Amino acid sequence: MTSQPATAKATTHSAKKALPRGRHKLSREEVTGAQRERMLRAMAEAMAERGYVATPVAEIIRRAGVSRETFYQQFASKQDCFLAGLEQAMDGLRAAMGEALSGDGGPIERFERLLGIYLDALAGDPATARLFLIEIYAAGPDVARRRAELQEPFLDGLVSVFGVGTERARFACQALLAAIVALATNAIAAGDVDALRALREPLVELASAGLQSAT
Repeated sequence: MTSQPATAKATTHSAKKALPRGRHKLSREEVTGAQRERMLRAMAEAMAERGYVATPVAEIIRRAGVSRETFYQQFASKQDCFLAGLEQAMDGLRAAMGEALSGDGGPIERFERLLGIYLDALAGDPATARLFLIEIYAAGPDVARRRAELQEPFLDGLVSVFGVGTERARFACQALLAAIVALATNAIAAGDVDALRALREPLVELASAGLQSAT
């Protein structure tokens, strides 16, 4: 599953106020971190509005209120900035879903909890969801491959939920994950948040019917 829940939401907000002018007590690391967050938010905000292709580095710099030198001190390119935002989003989603994995309940109950976290996160921030579900394909094959790598922990999570131990069952989990992402992408592309939330029940039924028979 992909994208940036809980965390994704933050990236579409307008960049926070610039760092204080003149003398301040912030360390160099704090300044660098604040600048990075502003640039990632600016990138997400700009690309959600304009698309990946139509967003030049200059637009990210303008929105973030940083210099070109500052941008290239942290990111090698626009693609590198996009990838950093994707990884940040996936980290946040992974953390949120990790809490659900550690909870009580049977396989289907735990799956429904995981699915709910994912769908609610996308529905709560459809602009950023569009960024990392749709615009990612404009960012190039390297980024698409990296997203596939980042999705591996989510596949492992499904395998853990259903307690599967065979290749056939793991493939069933992989197919379920692909279906979730594809259906969520279609709903986001259509701008239909209600359709996105409505995926929960049929996907739980699919998991119950298909994966339990495969384990």
